[in-house]
Amino acid sequence: MSSISQSVAAGRPIAITGPKGLIDKYFYFAMSLLIAAIVVSGFRLTVNANLLHPSIPRPLILWFHAAAFTSWVGFFIFQSALVRTHNVKGHRFFGWFGAALGTVMVPLGITTSIVMGRFDTTAEHIPGSDAFLIVPFYDMLAFGIFFTLAILWRRKPELHRRLLFIATCGLLDAAFGRFDYLYFHGLFFPCLDGVILLGVLRDVLVNRRVHKVYVAALPALFVVQAFVTYTWMSTSAWWVRIAHSILGV
Repeated sequence: MSSISQSVAAGRPIAITGPKGLIDKYFYFAMSLLIAAIVVSGFRLTVNANLLHPSIPRPLILWFHAAAFTSWVGFFIFQSALVRTHNVKGHRFFGWFGAALGTVMVPLGITTSIVMGRFDTTAEHIPGSDAFLIVPFYDMLAFGIFFTLAILWRRKPELHRRLLFIATCGLLDAAFGRFDYLYFHGLFFPCLDGVILLGVLRDVLVNRRVHKVYVAALPALFVVQAFVTYTWMSTSAWWVRIAHSILGV
């Protein structure tokens, strides 16, 4: 009996060799580094003026938000590295820290968006800050859904890792939005979707099919993102009224 037949009979995954094997082994770790690079590249353009040395001191909660966001990116790299080195025990042990961190990030992100939306409207007098509130609200809703599903299906690696990948990519609009030529044209959603689509490309190359997580998630993401972008950029009256009520302005 061949080694492949023996693996199938024993229920073990078949080892993939060649270029496809490299993609299979290093994709998620490589993506964690790419995500970190995007975050650093985006935020380095504004972190000095908006956080470290602002003309008007920012609310303290922004520092907690920045710390949580940075910790999540670092944690994603760390967990990807543990998987790559086959340290499953360590990955599961530290996973509970990630579960706690991700749980905190949702209410922290929502609260920060409200505080900063009020600050940008009343202190900085930035036009459209009220309408823009729908974007971080959507971010936290999408992250919370994919993160929760990833935790619920943590015993199913094929689902778990793709859900966490999508959840983390969904936070990249904050980084892509720091690039002026992307921010003012509302292109940060297509940019982060492009990163997610690398996961689809990985599946096509390695597995010759698109995983059901992407098949279910991407159409929904595209539709909701289009709705959010339209509502924000058109300053829809119904949403502006809601935003003013939330911001108390």
